[in-house]
Amino acid sequence: MTTITDPAQLPALFEERLNAGDIEGVLALFAPDAAMRTTTGAVISGPDALHQEVSGTVAARGHLTNVGRHVLVAADTALLVTDWTMEIDTPDGVRVAPTGTTANVARRVADGEWRFALLNPLGTA
Repeated sequence: MTTITDPAQLPALFEERLNAGDIEGVLALFAPDAAMRTTTGAVISGPDALHQEVSGTVAARGHLTNVGRHVLVAADTALLVTDWTMEIDTPDGVRVAPTGTTANVARRVADGEWRFALLNPLGTA
């Protein structure tokens, strides 16, 4: 596993692991009490809900491209703003490529590494 010493590493690692279908690798990027706003607007938290969300994306052949825009760090908290495109198969088999801008929050956890605490792929929408 990669040691995450800079919160700016998180979006690229998320992209790399998701595109590889590495569900556990993606989940390892989350702080233990992380929460996520899904692209449908639902807010989920807890390991089971996050696992289900990531697994569904992998099952739909999700392919993510992240382009970092800003990383703002204050002590043990960081705001990560990232532009993204997600190619994914819809339930009826159509390949779509929605885009957006995240407003994610990361924090330095007990072991000194950075993890996502809040993921919001809808940014300010």
